[in-house]
Amino acid sequence: MAKDNRSEWAPWLEALEERRARSREMGGPERVERLMHARGKLDARQRIERLFDPGTFVEIGALVGTLSDVPADGFIAGHGLIEGRRVLAGAEDFSTLGGSIGVGGTSKRHRLAELAKQERVPLVMMLEGAGARLTERHHGRAPTDLLALADLRGHVPMVCLVLGASAGHGALVAPLSDYVVMTEQAAMFTGGPLLVKAATGEDVSKEELGGPEVCADIAGTVHDVARDDEAALDMARRYLGYFPSSREGNAPHRESDDVGPRRIDEMLDLLPPNDRKPYRMRAVLERVVDAGSLFEVQPRYGRALITALAHLGGRPVALVANDPSFKAGALDSAAAIKAEGFFETIGHFGHPLVFFIDNPGVLAGTRAEREGMLKWGGRMFLAERRLANPKIAVQMRKGFGFGLVTMGGLPFDNQTAVFSLPSVNLAAMPADSGGRAAKLDPEEQARVDEAQRAGPYQMATGLGVDDVIDPRELRNRLLEALRLQRPV
Repeated sequence: MAKDNRSEWAPWLEALEERRARSREMGGPERVERLMHARGKLDARQRIERLFDPGTFVEIGALVGTLSDVPADGFIAGHGLIEGRRVLAGAEDFSTLGGSIGVGGTSKRHRLAELAKQERVPLVMMLEGAGARLTERHHGRAPTDLLALADLRGHVPMVCLVLGASAGHGALVAPLSDYVVMTEQAAMFTGGPLLVKAATGEDVSKEELGGPEVCADIAGTVHDVARDDEAALDMARRYLGYFPSSREGNAPHRESDDVGPRRIDEMLDLLPPNDRKPYRMRAVLERVVDAGSLFEVQPRYGRALITALAHLGGRPVALVANDPSFKAGALDSAAAIKAEGFFETIGHFGHPLVFFIDNPGVLAGTRAEREGMLKWGGRMFLAERRLANPKIAVQMRKGFGFGLVTMGGLPFDNQTAVFSLPSVNLAAMPADSGGRAAKLDPEEQARVDEAQRAGPYQMATGLGVDDVIDPRELRNRLLEALRLQRPV
C-alpha cells in the first residue's frame, strides 16, 4: 500500500515542481539577460537575495500567476533576515510583462503590507515597473495595496528602492515610505514619456521627467541616489539598522570601539568662533558621533539643513543641523520641507533628537515668499513642537528669530538639555542688520552689539540654557544628557 501511495503522489509532486521552476524563471533567460544583466542590473530574484542575509529568504505567493503563465505574477515577495532581524520585502520583476501590476500582484503587495503590520516587521519594496496592467481589471470590491501601505505608515519602518523606471501605481509606493533611494539608472514619475506625449504633446525623456536630478535635487521625492543596485540594497540594510522593527520595539544598539567619552580637541580647528566664517558641519557631526556611524538622510535636497541618523554611545539618535557652508545655514523652503518629513518619521520610532543650531534665520525676499517660506517654516516648527521624542539642543554659534524657533532652540520645548558654546550670538535678529533697519545711532548700536555678544551668559544666568560648554566637551556632554533621557 505504501508503494502505491508513493507512485500515486509522483505526478502530483512533479507538476508542483514544474510550476515552482517556471515561477523561478521570471520572464525567461533571454529576457532576464537582455533587460537586466546586460544593463548592469540585478534581476528581481537577485535583488531579493542580495537584500537578505544569505540563505534566509522565504517566498510568499510563488505560485500566483501560474494558471495564466505569468511567473509569480511579475512580483517576487517574501521575508528573510537582515542582520538577524526579520524583514518583509517585495520586488517588481521587469522581465515579466514590464513589472506591471496585475490582480495577483496587487494581492501579494497587499499581503506584504498586511503581514508587516500584523507581525510588526519592517517592509522593503523594490520598484521597476510600468504601473497597473491594463489587460487586467479588478471586478467589484477588492483590496488594494495602497490602502494597506497607507495604514502601515508609522507602525514599522518602510523603505522603497527605485531600481529602474517606475510609473503610476507602483511609483506611489515611494511617497508612502519613510526612506526612498533610487539608482543612477532609475526614473520615477506619475506617467511616463509616452503618456505625457499623448496627454500634453510634450516630448520629454524619462531622465528629464523623473531622473535622479529631478527626484533628488529639485523635487525631493527621493532621499538619496545610489550608484547601482548593490549600493542601493546596502543603503536599505544600513538604514534599517538605526530603527526598531516596529514602533513598539527598541532600536538595536551598535557595539564598537567608540562608544565611550572622549574629548574632541580638533573641534577648535574645525569650528571658527566668528559666526561669519563658514565651516563644514558634517565634519563636526562625524567627530561628535560614534566613529563611522553618521548616515545622512536626503543630502541633495534642502542643503542648508542636514538631517541624519547616527549612534552616540551605541544608541541610535537623530540629528538636525544647520550647515553654514550652504546659504550660511539660513533655512529655505526645501530645508523646512525636508525637516518636517524627517520629524514625522523619527516621531514614530522615538529616536532622541539632537539639534545643532547655527543659522542667521530663515530666508527672506520675494523668491522665498513665493516658495512658501512662511508656510513651510511654520510647518517645520509645528512638527518639531509636537514631537514627543527626547530632545537636546546645542547652540553652536548663532541663532536668530524664526531660525532659532524652528530648531528646537526655545526654552520650555521639552528638551532634556540645552547647551551653548561660549561665542554664540543669539537674538530676535542680527544686531547689525536689525540696527540699520531700526536706524539706531552709533551709541545704541554698540549697546545692542554688546548685548548680543553676551547672549550665552545672559541665557545661562536665567537658566535659558543648562550650561555654556567648551566645544571640545560636546560629545561627552551629549552622552551625559542621553543617560538622563528616558528609555525609548
